[in-house]
Amino acid sequence: MTRLHALVARAPVITALAVCALGGAVCALARTPLPWMIGPLLTMAALRFAGFALAAPRGGRQTGQLVIAVALGLYFTPAVAREVLARWEILVVAAVFAAALAYVGAWMLSRWTDTDRTTALFASVPGGAAEMAMLGERFGAKTERIVVAQSLRVLLVVVAVPVAITWSGAQGTDDYVAVTLPVEVGGLAVLAAAAVAGGLALWFVGSPNPFFLGPLVVVIGLTVAELARSSVPVELVNAGQVLLGCSLGSRFERDFLRRSPRYLLVVASSIVAAIVISALFAGGLAYWGGLPVATLVLATAPGGLAEMCITAKVLQLGVPLVTAAQVTRVIILLTTTGPIFRLLRGVLRRRPRPPGGSD
Repeated sequence: MTRLHALVARAPVITALAVCALGGAVCALARTPLPWMIGPLLTMAALRFAGFALAAPRGGRQTGQLVIAVALGLYFTPAVAREVLARWEILVVAAVFAAALAYVGAWMLSRWTDTDRTTALFASVPGGAAEMAMLGERFGAKTERIVVAQSLRVLLVVVAVPVAITWSGAQGTDDYVAVTLPVEVGGLAVLAAAAVAGGLALWFVGSPNPFFLGPLVVVIGLTVAELARSSVPVELVNAGQVLLGCSLGSRFERDFLRRSPRYLLVVASSIVAAIVISALFAGGLAYWGGLPVATLVLATAPGGLAEMCITAKVLQLGVPLVTAAQVTRVIILLTTTGPIFRLLRGVLRRRPRPPGGSD
C-alpha cells in the first residue's frame, strides 16, 4: 500500500490510467456490462475514496467523448437518419419528461435536506455536471453540491442501467448497424480532423459538451452524405471509454461522505427513483411507438450523454435513436432550464412566504 501511495505521488496521472485500464480488463474478463467504462469508473472512485490522490489526464474526458462521438456518428446512414427523424415526437416527449422528472428530484432535495431551491434544481437537471454547475452559479447556487449530485447521478445510472438491462436478457434486436468499412488510416485521419474541427468550433462559441456534440454532428453529416471512409477500431473505442470512466471516477473525494451524508443519501434516493420512473415511462413510450423497451430505457435514462450513447453501442440497442434522444434531451434542458427557473422564481417571489423561506 505504501508503494502504491509513493507511485501515485510521483505519477498520479500515469498511475490512474494504468489502474483504470486494469479495472477495465478485469471487468472484461468477468464479462460485466460496459467493462471498459464501468471498470475504470469504479476503480478510480474506490481508490479516491481510499485516499489515493489519483488524477485523470487533462483533456481526457474531451478526448474520450470525441472518440465515442465519431464511432456513434457512423451509425447515421441516410436510411437510419430518415427513420430517426420520423420518430421526432418520441424524442421531444422523452426530453420533456426528463425535465419534469428533474423538478420532482429538486423538490425532494429542497424538502428533505437543507439545500436551497436554486441549488436543488440545478443539482437535479440531467444536463451535464459542468454545464449545470456553470448555469447554477449564475443564479447563486452552490456549485460544489451541484457537481456532487451530478457526478453521483452519472455513476449510479452508468452502473445500474447496463447491469439491469443485461440481467433482463434484452438483446440488440434492431437493424441499426454502423458504417461497415475497414479501418483505413487515411480515412480515419480525415474523420479525426473533422471531429476535432467540429469540437473546436462549438467550444469557441461556448456550446455545452462541445467535444461530443461537435464531432457527433460533423461525423453524422459525413455519414449521411456517404463520405465516411473508415470505421473506428474497437481498441480505440475501448480507450475512449477508459478515459471517460477515469474522468468520472476522479470527481469523487474521500470527504464526500463526511461532508453531508444526509444530502448524499437523498440525492441517491432521488436518482434511484428517477431511474425506476424513467424505466416505467420507457415501457409506455415503447408501447406507443412500437419500439423495444430496452432501447427506450436507454433513451430516457437520466445518465450522461456520452455514457448512455456508448452503452447503447456496446449493448447494440438502437444506437441512433438513443443518441438522438439523449442529444435532444440535453439541448432542450440546457436551453430551457434557465428561462423556466427565472419564470418560476418570479412567480414564487410574488407569493407570501413563511419566515426563513428560501429560493
